[in-house]
Amino acid sequence: MSAEATNPGNPGAAGRRRGRRRLELRGLRRIGRAALLGPAPRDGLPHALEHVAKVHRGHHPDADLDTLTRAYLLAESSHRGQLRKSGEPYITHPLAVTLILAELGAETTTLTASLLHDTVEDTEVTLDQVRELFGAEVCYLVDGVTKLEKVDYGAAAEPETFRKMLVATGNDVRVMSIKLADRLHNMRTLGVMRPEKQARIAKVTRDVLIPLAERLGVQALKAELEDLVFAILHPEEYATTRSLVMEYADRPDPLTELARRVRAVLAEAGIDAEVLLRPRHFVSVHRVRLARGELTGADLGRLLVLVGEDADCYAVLGELHTCFTPVVSEFKDFIAAPKFNLYQSLHTAITGPSGEIAETLIRTHQMHRVAEAGVIALGNPYAPTDGTDAPEGERADPTRPGWLSRLLEWQRTTPDPDTFWTSLRDDLAQDREITVFCADAPSDGSSPVAGGAIGLPAGASCVDAAYERHGEAAHCCIGARVNGRLATLATVLRDGDSLQLLMAPDSAAGPSPEWLDHVRTPAARLAIARWLAGPQEPGARPVSAGEGPAAAPPADRPAADDDRPGADPVAASVLVVADLPGAAVRLAGCCTPVPPDTVTGFAVRGGTVTVHRALCPAVARMAATGRQPVGVRWRGADQGGHGCRVTLLAEAFSRPHLLADLTEAIASQGAAVVSAAVEPPHEQRVRHTYTLHLPNAAGLPSLMRAMRQVPGVFDVLRAGRARQAAALRP
Repeated sequence: MSAEATNPGNPGAAGRRRGRRRLELRGLRRIGRAALLGPAPRDGLPHALEHVAKVHRGHHPDADLDTLTRAYLLAESSHRGQLRKSGEPYITHPLAVTLILAELGAETTTLTASLLHDTVEDTEVTLDQVRELFGAEVCYLVDGVTKLEKVDYGAAAEPETFRKMLVATGNDVRVMSIKLADRLHNMRTLGVMRPEKQARIAKVTRDVLIPLAERLGVQALKAELEDLVFAILHPEEYATTRSLVMEYADRPDPLTELARRVRAVLAEAGIDAEVLLRPRHFVSVHRVRLARGELTGADLGRLLVLVGEDADCYAVLGELHTCFTPVVSEFKDFIAAPKFNLYQSLHTAITGPSGEIAETLIRTHQMHRVAEAGVIALGNPYAPTDGTDAPEGERADPTRPGWLSRLLEWQRTTPDPDTFWTSLRDDLAQDREITVFCADAPSDGSSPVAGGAIGLPAGASCVDAAYERHGEAAHCCIGARVNGRLATLATVLRDGDSLQLLMAPDSAAGPSPEWLDHVRTPAARLAIARWLAGPQEPGARPVSAGEGPAAAPPADRPAADDDRPGADPVAASVLVVADLPGAAVRLAGCCTPVPPDTVTGFAVRGGTVTVHRALCPAVARMAATGRQPVGVRWRGADQGGHGCRVTLLAEAFSRPHLLADLTEAIASQGAAVVSAAVEPPHEQRVRHTYTLHLPNAAGLPSLMRAMRQVPGVFDVLRAGRARQAAALRP
C-alpha cells in the first residue's frame, strides 16, 4: 500500500513477477496500458475501467457501474503523479486489486472500496469525503484496510493495524477480502523490493494472511499467495518443484484418459456433470512429494466433477465407486459436515485402468464458487433478504464464524502489541476446527440440558472448551464428562464429542498452573495467565474480558493464586479467623484444609485471605516469591462442628468394581462426592481422587479408615501429603 507509492522523480526498476497467475493477467496488463492513457471516458466508462466492468457484469449483470466510475475517477485524480516502485502509475495497483475481486465475484460495494482503499492512506482524501460521496458502508471498508501510521505507533504499527482490521472484519468480512486481494497484488510485484524486505513481507503473509484466506474460504487467493511465499522463502524447493512440473508438462497426462472414462460413465448413468482436470499449485505438489516420495503424472492434478444439485454429488460418488476401484481411506464427506470456512465437497480417490490413482472432488457449481471465493462468493452478506434468493447449501450465518469470534474476544483482553501479535500467529497456525456439543449441568442435580455447539481448534482440551463456553467463569470448572464419561480437564476433544462441564457451585475456585499445559486457544491461555500472574496486593483486581487495563471484574468474582476447585467460603467464614480486619476468608481448594490441620493464609485479590494447610506445596511457592503470610486460626474450641470439603487420594490395586465400593464406603460415612477422577492404571495400581463434602470435620479420620478398609486399597492420603509421597517414590 503506502510502501508502494514513490516519488515520481525516483521511479524503481520494473518488477519481476513470481509464481503462476491463477487470475487473468491479460486483464491486468490491459489495465496497466489503459491507466497510462488517462481517465478519458469511452461509452461512459474510463478506458482503464472497461475490463473490470466487463468481468463484474459477468457475475452481476445488473450492477451499477456509475458508482465504480465515480470511485475510479476519484482514485485516479488522487493518486495522479504517484508511481509504484516498479515505475508504473500508482492507479494500476487499486485497479489490479479491484480486478482480482471482480474475478472472484465481489459485489459493487466491495469493488468501490477496493478502488479507493489507498486514497485515505496515501493521498489528501479524507474518510469524511469518502462517506459523503459513497456512503457509510464504503467508508467503513476503506477505513478498515487503512494502515495506522508508524509515526504514531512506532514498532507497534503493524500488529495494531492487523488488530484494527480484525475488529473491522468482525463487523464486515469484506474488509479482509480487500486486504487479501491487496496483499496478493503486492506479492506479485514484490521483486522490486530488497531481498530482506521481500522475506519480511512473505513471512507475515505466510503467518497471518494465508491462514486468514483459508479461514475465509478464499482458496483462489490462498493458493497463489502460498506459491508466491514459497518462491521467496524456499527458493531451492520451489525451483525443484517447478522443474518437476515442467518435466511432466510435455508428457501425456494420465488423468486425461481417466477423465474421458468418467464422463462416459456419468453420461451412461444419465447424470448431467462437467468433468474437469484441476492442476495442483506448486505448494500442493511439494506437499504431495514430501508425503509420497516419488511423484507420478497423476499426482500433479485432480479430477473435478461439477453437478447441479446436492443429491447429484452422491449419485456421482455411487457411480464412481461402482465402476472404478475406490481408495476407501481417501473418502471424506464435507457436504454433510461442511468445513468451518464454508467449504463443501465430496472427496474420494479412484484407480484408473493403468493403476494410476486420481484424487476426485465432487461438488455443485455453487459449492465450487464458494470453494474458490469463500465469503466473496456470498456477495453482500449483510444485505436484507427474504431468504428466497439464498444459494442452496449455504450456511445460515457465515459473517461471524467461530474462529473470528474467538480472535475478537481474546484480542480485547490483550493490550500489549507483542503479546497480541504472537498470540495471533499461534491461533492462526491451528489449521483445523472441530465442533463440540455442550450440555449444561443444572445446579439442582437433574439431567443435563442441551447448551449448543461450540467451535474449537483441533487439539483443544476440555479447558479450552470451558473458557470458550463460559469465559472467565471457567476458572470455576472442576471436571468434565466427555461422551457421558468422567474425564480430566486435560482430555483432548474430538470432532462431534458431547461435553458436559462440571462447575464449582461457588466462585472461589481458580485455575491450576497445570492448566497451561493443556490449553490450545490463546483466549484460555491468556485468561489463565492473567489469573495466576495478576496483582497480589489486597484490593487489586484483574482485568476482565472486554475491559481496559484499569478496569475491574465483577465484585462477586474474587481470585486466589493457588485456589483449586472446591474452596468452601461458607465453611471458611464459620471456621477460620484471619489476622486481617475485614478480610473475607476462603479455604484453598488445592489442599482443602479441615480442623485441626495446621494452617496459614495469604492475602490475594480483593482483600480475600486464602487458607492453606501448612504442608501445602502452594505455601512454599508463595513464600519463595516473598509473599508474606497472614495469621489464621480455627475458630472456637469446637473445631469439628461444621461442614467442610476435603480432597482425598485413594491408592489401590486395580480391580473391577473398585470405584463402586469406594463411593459406597464414602456414602456410609455421610460424605457427599463433589467430584471424582480416576487415573489410568499403572503397573496394576490405580489412584482415585475425590473431593468430598463432610457434614462434620471431626468425621474425617473415620472416613479415611473406612476407605482404607475397602479391599484392594492400600492407602488413603490427604491431597497435600499425597503429592509429597509421590515425589519420594522411585
